[in-house]
Formats: sequence, C-alpha cells, structure tokens
Amino acid sequence: MTVNDAGRALFPEAKGAESDQLIQLLTPEGERVEHPEYPLEISTDEVKALYRDMVIVRRIDFEAIALQRQGELGIWASLLGQEAAQVGSGRALEPRDMAFPTYREHGVAWCRGLDPVRLLGLFRGVSHGGWDPREHNFHLYTIVIGSQTLHATGYAMASSGDGAVGEDGEAVIGYFGDGATSQGDVNEAFIWASVNNAPIVFFCQNNQWAISEPIERQSRVPLYRRALGFGFPGVQVDGNDVLACLAVTRKALRAAREGQGPTMIEAYTYRMGAHTTTDDPTRYRLSAELELWKLKDPIARVKQYLIRSELADVQFLDEVEADADAVGARVRKACQDMPDPEPLSMFENVYTGPTRPLAAEQEQFAAYLDSFVETEAGR
Repeated sequence: MTVNDAGRALFPEAKGAESDQLIQLLTPEGERVEHPEYPLEISTDEVKALYRDMVIVRRIDFEAIALQRQGELGIWASLLGQEAAQVGSGRALEPRDMAFPTYREHGVAWCRGLDPVRLLGLFRGVSHGGWDPREHNFHLYTIVIGSQTLHATGYAMASSGDGAVGEDGEAVIGYFGDGATSQGDVNEAFIWASVNNAPIVFFCQNNQWAISEPIERQSRVPLYRRALGFGFPGVQVDGNDVLACLAVTRKALRAAREGQGPTMIEAYTYRMGAHTTTDDPTRYRLSAELELWKLKDPIARVKQYLIRSELADVQFLDEVEADADAVGARVRKACQDMPDPEPLSMFENVYTGPTRPLAAEQEQFAAYLDSFVETEAGR
C-alpha cells in the first residue's frame, strides 16, 4: 500500500472532498431545505436582495475582466462562482464587525458599502489600494497569501481585551482560500486565535484550485476538519448556497461575540474563472469539471427558487439586470476616467515619516525622470 493509498484508507473523506456534513439550505435545483442546526428565518425581500447583490457583483467582475483585457487594468482576480460565499457571509456581518479580505473579496466589499471603483483603482495602479478600513470596517486587500489571518487574529485579540467577549459585541472575520491553508501564517493564526479564545471567524473559500494545484495537494481531509486539531469547531457549508452561507456565518459570528472563541467555515465552492487574468485554467483542469460546477451556479439556484416559489416575476428580474447594467457602466466610465498619478507620488504615504533610504530612492528616480526632459530639450 502506498502512502497516498494509506491516507485514503484512514480518511474516507480524503482529497479534501465535499463531506456528508455539508450544510445546505438551497439545493442546486432551487429547492428550499431545512437544517436543524441552522434555521434561517428570511423574508422574500431579503432573498431578493441577496439575488440582486450577486447579480451586481458578477457584473462588476465581468466589467473588470473586460477592462483588463482592454489594457485599462494591470490585473484582476475574478470571483466568478464564489458570489454566494461572499455575499452570504458579507451580509451576515453586523456594521460593527471587522472584515479582513484577500484580493478577491469583491462581493464582501460590495456588502460592506465600499465603492467598487476603489477596488479598480488598486488594480489599475493609480493608488496604493488605500481606503480607511474604519470607514466600512473592511480592511485593505492583502496580496501576500494568508498574512491577513494573522492581522485579523491580532485585531480580534486586541478587541476582546481579556479574550472573553469582543468589545461591544464586535466580531472579526478573516477570508482566505484553500491554498492559503498550507501557509504557516494561517496555521499560526489558528493557534493564537484558539489559545486566546479570540472572537474571530476564519472563512475559507475552498474553490478547489490553489492557482494550478488541486485541493488534494493541500489536504488529505476536508479542510474544515483541521480546526478540531487547533481546538475550535469547523463546519463545511455549500459555498454556492447563499442562504446556507448566511446562516452558518451568522451563527459563527454570534458565537464569537458571546465569547465562545473562533470557528472555521469551509465554503465548498468552485472558481469558475481563472485565478487571475494572467492565468490560463485550461492548462491544468478539465472542461468537464467546469461544466459540472456550472450546474451548481449560485445565482441560477436563487433565481430558480424565486421563480418556482412565485416570489419574483419577470419585472423584478429585469429590474435587477438594469441595476447591474447601470453599476457596470458607472464602474467602467469611472475606471477609464481615472487620472494617472504623478510618478513621484509612489513615494508618498509609504511610512509615517521620511526615511533616508526612501529619500535617496526618490532623488534617484526624480533624476531619472528629469533625464528624459533633458533629452527632449536637446533634440
């Protein structure tokens, strides 16, 4: 028996697969189901609002991809297929909660009220990606894989004071992907959060691919089961089910606020697009796999639920599409109208105050820019 065979024999849920513990409240066919541990009372208007969120977020994503292809953005990390995980968890947050994203949480940013134009400014390279995290309780995008989990844990520890209950009921959520679970930072964050009983929810969007590496290269068991080894609960939710993501995240955040410590949520979903616009997923995954996951599309299942339950009509669906068109047009124009920053502005707001090395680099770069002016004058 090989090592891998032994792993499969010991762990029937090997290869990080969907488990029989998967929490689901809305089937891929749009059928509403109940779960005894995650009851969800939600109005028709609230379901329609979640649908609207996901449609608009996907439209923003499509616009950003098109803008990158046309040379308006340097790069873009698509969330296609992960709208339910982000909108469901994002709408579970209370205004006082703090979110720590990676570089793909455009749906969470939308739910927190951050103008998507601010996101495009980062990927266009016209800003340092700066916004005031306290303005929307949404921290800056983090490019370094997994490092935001340590930031989130430290913030949660500080907000809880003695580690019992978050100040004024404040909870923290830290987002990361399945590939990040292999990073030391994430595992260190688990340790610190556990031993300090920090009021934090670790939200892992398992989209099956860490760039070009499949989930079985990351874990021999479903990711949510790792939490038990660190001393806190883990749960696996259907990441394409916005209702389940809402209910599970809401319960985990409530537990954090009540002093019950951290929870890990594994949102089992799929990255339907490329890792970023520099990636070609056809080089490492089969088209049949993508077609299978298209049948689990998070937006389509809510649409089916609304239609089959006679909770929405064609007029509502058309209005949502019109809203998405309007947001998309506004985002596109705002991106194209962004002024290019002055080259030397890259040295601003790097540190709280000037430093000798930075000043020297700025002087050298200024001289380099001046050399082009002198050359033009000489002609």
